[in-house]
Amino acid sequence: MPRMLDVSDEVRAEIGDEEADRLLAGETAPGSYDCTSCRTPGDSEQERTSTVLFIGEETAVLAFAHAGCLPSQVVKVTEEQLQGAVKSISGDTSGHGSEQAAPEQAVLGVTSGLVLISGELHPALVVEPTAPIARPGTNGPGDDFLPLLIEQGFMPVGDLSTAPAVLHGWSVLLAMGRLHAVLQPGANGGPQVAWWQAHQPLQVTEGWRAAAAKHQQVLMFAAPVGTIGRQPREDLLRDALDKAATNGRLVAAGLPLAGT
Repeated sequence: MPRMLDVSDEVRAEIGDEEADRLLAGETAPGSYDCTSCRTPGDSEQERTSTVLFIGEETAVLAFAHAGCLPSQVVKVTEEQLQGAVKSISGDTSGHGSEQAAPEQAVLGVTSGLVLISGELHPALVVEPTAPIARPGTNGPGDDFLPLLIEQGFMPVGDLSTAPAVLHGWSVLLAMGRLHAVLQPGANGGPQVAWWQAHQPLQVTEGWRAAAAKHQQVLMFAAPVGTIGRQPREDLLRDALDKAATNGRLVAAGLPLAGT
């Protein structure tokens, strides 16, 4: 049975047209899988699924992810990291958090949803990396994702009783009703640059677009890897955000809306 697979041009270039076509036809792709990003089950016969190719020095491993978690892409890793990824993909979770892709290979997972604050719905983006984020220039095992964002002006969130303050200089780019990027200030006062850019423009709900148009801003929440996960419903997403805030693992800011 054909699969609902996304095979990017770069993945196709690596595995070849013949193998890519066999995947799309369902000959070599699994029906069910564990998402390589959020580690929850997926079904390529029922939902859009991304092919993610991990390439080491000598070997390569093809993994699968919910399209909402990761775009189809090629991720280059060391052979040691690849063996860790193989263990993770195959279900050997012993130490899996430290053995997945290295910090510099981390991908930002972005989820959109409506968040109720003080009786009003706000459009929100929840950002969570797929691996710990190290401070540039360091090789340590620590996770500096939240400290790096706090240095940029994001604020720690203790609860979701009030909307976070606006962070000027950053913005969320919407075009033709789809989410394209999160923009940050350019170096030395230059034009804005993409902090995160969608591999393909992400669809958002009509309610989300309406709320964004009303408020002319989007709330961005960010949490370290493993904090939020992929939540299929907005009430579960809110529960995860509340828990992250209570545990001191959430930062946020209001980002002005760019585009239409």
